[in-house]
Amino acid sequence: MPKLTIRDIDVSEKRVIVRADFNVTFVPKTNSIADDSRIKATLPTIQHLRERNARVILCSHLGRPNGFDNELRLEPIAQRLSQLLGSPVKYARDCIGEEATKVVNEIGPGDVGLLENLRFHPGEEENDPDFAKTLSQIADIYVNDAFGTAHRSHASTEGITHFLPAVSGFLMEKEMEFLGNALENPSKPFMAVIGGAKVSDKITVLKNLVPKVNQILIGGGMAAAFLNAYGHATGISQVQEDEPDMARDIVKQAARLGGIELLLPLDVVVADRIDANAETEIVFTDSIPKNKMILDIGPRTREMYETAIAETKTVLWNGPMGAFEYAAFSEGTKSVATALANITANGSITIIGGGSTTEAVESLNLANKMTHVSTGGGASLEFLEGRELPGVSAIQEKV
Repeated sequence: MPKLTIRDIDVSEKRVIVRADFNVTFVPKTNSIADDSRIKATLPTIQHLRERNARVILCSHLGRPNGFDNELRLEPIAQRLSQLLGSPVKYARDCIGEEATKVVNEIGPGDVGLLENLRFHPGEEENDPDFAKTLSQIADIYVNDAFGTAHRSHASTEGITHFLPAVSGFLMEKEMEFLGNALENPSKPFMAVIGGAKVSDKITVLKNLVPKVNQILIGGGMAAAFLNAYGHATGISQVQEDEPDMARDIVKQAARLGGIELLLPLDVVVADRIDANAETEIVFTDSIPKNKMILDIGPRTREMYETAIAETKTVLWNGPMGAFEYAAFSEGTKSVATALANITANGSITIIGGGSTTEAVESLNLANKMTHVSTGGGASLEFLEGRELPGVSAIQEKV
């Protein structure tokens, strides 16, 4: 059922509290923001509300503080927001109480304020009703624009909706639209590219996707479990005891449904350790040395995957093809990202499923070449698993 958005309500002169995801990274030992993409992602929602004379009250968490922590205050985010908006953002040094109320009372129509880190109070993660009620009392309307936290049943994502009318922002709407369409109504052929370290982390995603896709491409460390399932030895690759059985279940599910092509690496890049200086070797998957581990897909596999991707109309990618943080093991991830960018330019839909995959395409400067790059890590995974997200469920449905 479609959810109400900020387009569907009158916000003029109303106090609108927006749950944003400003959990950004900082340059070590400085107050300098290393990546402000999460801040920029919420700007369309903020600008829409400002243009309609709302009194915009932003709130977010940052990190995992244990009580008040000066290193995890949101003041640098308020400063960056001021620069991006071209107008001052009022900053409250608490998210509830006298300080928050004072700042909110100073916010006029079209103005923006930012509350302090929600997680400075234990009631946030505990979804304490009293904390949620107190947070709600400074606003008239609640907007959730933080898809990255939508899988958490916290006071600012679920609890507050018991006290205020709740709608989605544009970023939340976009996430639900692209991920939802990929699962329910994709243009076909529909391909899932699944990588990352472990099958166990993605097993539910795979089970949910198999009935919906035409092809699955496997890469990353999890390829070892699938190769084991086909009887290949994988050296010292990290494979948990039950993962080959999980992989076999996926293979059987795909075979049972029919018409689903499961592509595994033909060759891989191996080394004896994950290290920038490790000596690498390219081997076929039926001859992986006993003292080596799989750390990337090889050139023949890259070519095969590029060819398959070129013929696809919708691609959902979750999980890198190797340890892309190291140059020696980055070519597979780079190859897939470039292939996706190419088909996006030709009109195909490409969806990057959050987490380390988002980091990979951003590091390659290809994020803007994809149709949609999810801001959610765990939230994207749980959505793709078919699970109900508390932060999404709490938003009012369109009648």
